Amino acid sequence: MPKKKALPKDIVEHWPEVLKDVDIKVVPVKYLHAVRVYFKDGKMWDIDIAKTLRKNPSEKSIENTLEQIFLEYENNIKNIDFRLDTAKVKADIQARTKYFMKKRR
Repeated sequence: MPKKKALPKDIVEHWPEVLKDVDIKVVPVKYLHAVRVYFKDGKMWDIDIAKTLRKNPSEKSIENTLEQIFLEYENNIKNIDFRLDTAKVKADIQARTKYFMKKRR
């Protein structure tokens, strides 16, 4: 069984009581702030997802573009760092929880 990969400390600090034990396998594009791609030759690309979403709000289009980049450069990529918009994640979870709790009454 693969070892659970913990979220980075700077993300957990935003909401430790919830995020400290979270194991994320898939993240919707709307919760990404940026994607950093580190290459074996030392180069780094910083893809600003938030800015891209403002210009083109099609999440599916952005997913496809990222997938194409990852496939095209997979032999040259050392690491990919997905930067979460933790404030948005927290706000959405709190809003949905509040809605759920009101519905239960």
